[in-house]
Amino acid sequence: MRFAVLIMWLLHWLPLPILARIGEGLGSLLYLILSRRRHICLTNLRLCFPQMPESERKKITRRHFQVYVRSVLERGILWWSSERRLRKLIHVDYAMPMAEMTSSPTIFMCPHFVSLDVAGVAVMLESSLCSIYTTQRNKTFDKALRKGRSRFRPVKLFSRAEGVKPIIRAMKENLPFFMLPDMDFGAKDAEFVPFFGVPAATLTALPRIAAATHAKVIPVIASIRPGYDGWDVKFDQAWEDYPHTDIVSSTRFMNAYIESEILKMPAEYFWTHRRFKTRPQGEVSVYKNTQQFQDTHQ
Repeated sequence: MRFAVLIMWLLHWLPLPILARIGEGLGSLLYLILSRRRHICLTNLRLCFPQMPESERKKITRRHFQVYVRSVLERGILWWSSERRLRKLIHVDYAMPMAEMTSSPTIFMCPHFVSLDVAGVAVMLESSLCSIYTTQRNKTFDKALRKGRSRFRPVKLFSRAEGVKPIIRAMKENLPFFMLPDMDFGAKDAEFVPFFGVPAATLTALPRIAAATHAKVIPVIASIRPGYDGWDVKFDQAWEDYPHTDIVSSTRFMNAYIESEILKMPAEYFWTHRRFKTRPQGEVSVYKNTQQFQDTHQ
């Protein structure tokens, strides 16, 4: 892993168009090699887009591998490039000034698109933040990741096991909470809420924390610019009257928003995550027999 981090450091000196093409080439190769991840990606797409031709789903899967591997190599730019280079590559669209966003409790809701680390850098170029961090198994990579994500401003990173109390305390200090709420972490603190029509174990932390802190929720969406010209980061309008009185409807609102953003750039969503691994009691695993699962839900 030390060698891999060294390679990332060396590659970050390359112009983005060259580095991105290297990543896309490696992604095309891994699409052919990593059959298990390819199966997970295709299964997710079959569930979420049952009317889509299989040829289109395979096209999206291949492109996803390309942009995902590209995003991994591009982390070197995020971790080691100068602030000047990053500001040139990251094109930010603010619905309101950052100072206004962070003047009161704020949750930046950032779905799992491949460029989500770019969104984090876009925040840290202007403001400190707090977030939940999963310690990486490899200590060398963990150190590089932590340092890369906190090199511009102090950042408070909490483990998921600590719960929400330290997050709430940090938010009371006007640290925005950078939240990634759309992965399957099991049934604990989650509800089965539709995601493209499929019941998905979805964390209810976003509306719960927003209600506890009276925070505004601002979606942050990062995407790849065409022509190898960097990235776009969109800070959307704060959601009005959120959360709703019902926690399930609030969580469904979040999923619906994420769905609308996925439709704009389907290949850039993190489809290689087993988004539907947790099933309601009695249901079969979708990753063992997708057809059986689809038949029972028609």
